[in-house]
Amino acid sequence: MSDACGCSDDKPETVAEEAEEAVGFWQINEIRAAAISGVLLLTAWILSLAGGPDWLRLVLEIGSLLVAAWTFVPSTLRRLAKGRIGVGTLMTIAAVGAVALGEFEEAAMLAFLYSISEGLEEYSLAKTRRGLRALLDLVPAEATVLRGGTEVTVDPAELVPGDRMVVRPGERLATDGRIITGRTSLDTSALTGESVPVEAGPGSDVYAGSINGTGPLEVEVTSAAENNSLARIVHIVEAEQSRKGPGQRLADNIAKKLVPGILIAAALIIAFGFIMGEPLVWFERALVVLVAASPCALAISVPVTVVASVGAASRIGVLIKGGGALETLGKIRTIALDKTGTLTRNKPEVIDVAAAGTVTREDVLALAAGLEARSEHPLARAILAASPAQADVTDVDTVPGAGLQGTFEGKTVRLGRPGWINPGSLAADVERMQKAGATAVLIESAGEVIGAVAVRDELRPEARDVIARLTASGYTTAMLTGDNAITAAALGKDAGITEVHADLRPEDKAEIIRTLKSRQPTAMVGDGVNDAPALATADTGVAMGALGTDVAIETADIALMGEDLNHLPQVLDHARRTRSIMLQNVGLSLLLIAILIPLALVGALGLAAVVLIHELAEIVVIGNGVRAGRISGKTMALQPAKPAPALEPAA
Repeated sequence: MSDACGCSDDKPETVAEEAEEAVGFWQINEIRAAAISGVLLLTAWILSLAGGPDWLRLVLEIGSLLVAAWTFVPSTLRRLAKGRIGVGTLMTIAAVGAVALGEFEEAAMLAFLYSISEGLEEYSLAKTRRGLRALLDLVPAEATVLRGGTEVTVDPAELVPGDRMVVRPGERLATDGRIITGRTSLDTSALTGESVPVEAGPGSDVYAGSINGTGPLEVEVTSAAENNSLARIVHIVEAEQSRKGPGQRLADNIAKKLVPGILIAAALIIAFGFIMGEPLVWFERALVVLVAASPCALAISVPVTVVASVGAASRIGVLIKGGGALETLGKIRTIALDKTGTLTRNKPEVIDVAAAGTVTREDVLALAAGLEARSEHPLARAILAASPAQADVTDVDTVPGAGLQGTFEGKTVRLGRPGWINPGSLAADVERMQKAGATAVLIESAGEVIGAVAVRDELRPEARDVIARLTASGYTTAMLTGDNAITAAALGKDAGITEVHADLRPEDKAEIIRTLKSRQPTAMVGDGVNDAPALATADTGVAMGALGTDVAIETADIALMGEDLNHLPQVLDHARRTRSIMLQNVGLSLLLIAILIPLALVGALGLAAVVLIHELAEIVVIGNGVRAGRISGKTMALQPAKPAPALEPAA
């Protein structure tokens, strides 16, 4: 909460502190104090109607004032001792001034209403912050591990890397690990927002909070509970929550400058009263102006909205690093997307093989597989998967940026891109492959091209629909890739993207992003590793498939934890709606101040009326901000259908 508004400097700053926070409405100290104050004030009012003794009514009003003032006066004095002033300062001065005028009922009413608004503000912030903490609650209370050949039940906090967890069907994983034995389908919807179960087997990485669906597993622990993927997400958001966006900085600056300005204006009004010979009248009006110009609603208008919105995003598998990233995302109009692993599945397959002369397709594949046998490149995996045999190629060397070369049956053999190897008689085949959206790889033996292999990384099934939604919503889309221009154009056309930039190195992608930024606010969507320069250059960097990937989470402003591209329009829609709510709150708060100050100055409104109007407006701002914590119907409509509910954890 803003310093300009906050009357308490003792509120929790982290999720860990928030664990000790009050969780129920009536557990909020300000709410309980306001209730007691309200009862005392109501009793005094009833007593005055019944003609009760004045001294008893006065005691009740003073009691009501003291109880309600306890919620903000002590913290205001602590802040003043540190040289900071805020809305609490204005309210304290107004209450003291009302008492000086003998208006104990007015002073008690001011303190009562202000304590209610403080309590509601504290409750709304605690409630919306809890959405983030709910991620940590996905960790089960117990974990089963094998120690000395025996199954032992332990607290997840006791797990250490190297432990072997036993995870039965229906149970949640207590921390991150790697499957040793067993096959299953994992429900990761609570982490990634994706409803389709993930198939996993020996060697697969699994993450805390996932639900084991079908088969028993033995999992080797790779991360202690305090460092697992869930805890890392929460810690990153905590660290980034202080990043303020333009809207919040504007609201804070206005509020901070407004408070001292109001105090000066009040002093001038009082001085004017002495000049006019009506000091008491203008002193009272000065107090009313103090309350009327209070910027508390303005100062909390953005923080409440941001906290609610970030918590809501985490529930659909999107990690947003603070208000700055959220506000910027709401202004984005151009979306640049990496090809491999973002628009495509990053699982290339061989779709065509061309052979020259008397060489067979099988010979071409076998020689290509022999050259690629030790390569970890995705294209290599595709060729190896397509070839039933491998030629015994020796002395294989990598030629950076070109391909591979080695020796087979005493001849020099090469595999690489067109340009490094002349396609010769296969030029027409290479062009046909590239126009089909495939990457063409040429194979050469003894200086003569013998074949070409077409490898294509297919578009994600949802890619066309996502691009169509973005275009319909008014976004400009562009594709950035290191692939050749012909292949890139074909794939871009298939996806529905007309602006395609090909043959790009990582630094080239960053330069393209600078050009796009000069036209419109631009977001870059990539994998967070090869695209790091472009992600850092964009107004907003969006990393996809970031669960468990430290580089992706650290590099990007927004992280889509799953691999479903549908999350992109979801979070864009959510950010635009959130920004709209922020602007509504800031506009309403400024309009309220602009209307109330003149009315207070001419004496049209008394202290109690101004307090009531102002605090009711603050409640409206809080309620409107909390709306950002609900996922809109439009956003939910973009989500894929949910499967049958997952099994509950075993007892």
